[in-house]
Amino acid sequence: MAKTLHVTFDGEVLRPEESMDLEPNASYIITIEQKEPVKSQSLWSVLNSLTGTVEGPTDWSEEHDHYLYGTLKKNKVD
Repeated sequence: MAKTLHVTFDGEVLRPEESMDLEPNASYIITIEQKEPVKSQSLWSVLNSLTGTVEGPTDWSEEHDHYLYGTLKKNKVD
């Protein structure tokens, strides 16, 4: 059975970030991968990166009830 534990290395010892349910005095094989740091972004930069990326019908803002709830279009053009 494989488990994933998040640990911090203090220069000498690996310290788990949460409690471990491991059998004492048992042998384990440990695979170590370096965790990529999470790149911090402000809300504004995330929203700015999404600006202009949504595609939709040209009358989306005028006929939002039609597209959201399936109501009849207000300005029906045939």
